[in-house]
Amino acid sequence: MKWNTIQTTTKIGNQAENAACEHLLLHKLTLLTQNFHSRYGEIDLIMEDKSTIVFVEVKYRKSNSFGGAVASVSKSKQNKIKLCAKFYLQQQHLNEYNTACRFDIITLDGNIQTPNISWIKNAF
Repeated sequence: MKWNTIQTTTKIGNQAENAACEHLLLHKLTLLTQNFHSRYGEIDLIMEDKSTIVFVEVKYRKSNSFGGAVASVSKSKQNKIKLCAKFYLQQQHLNEYNTACRFDIITLDGNIQTPNISWIKNAF
């Protein structure tokens, strides 16, 4: 039973990330990588908006019963994403102090087939 739950959760997570990526592509961002992993954690999407590297956290919630998608991006999660972003920049031989970056959150609420998408630029 638990295996089916994991498969379903992974499938929904992938659908949410793909919907978020399509949304950003429609807004003229370029996909650099998806699901970037490091020892610090994972970044769902890394995009480029003109000359700015955008690190995107994607959150999906079927309902707002437990605070909605934005509420789930805790300070701890933000710190992990920041450390992971520094690692990414180092791998790309980019200086974190001289490279324009921002951290965005894409939230998807409601039915995963037709979600309400919100894009929070410079979220943290």
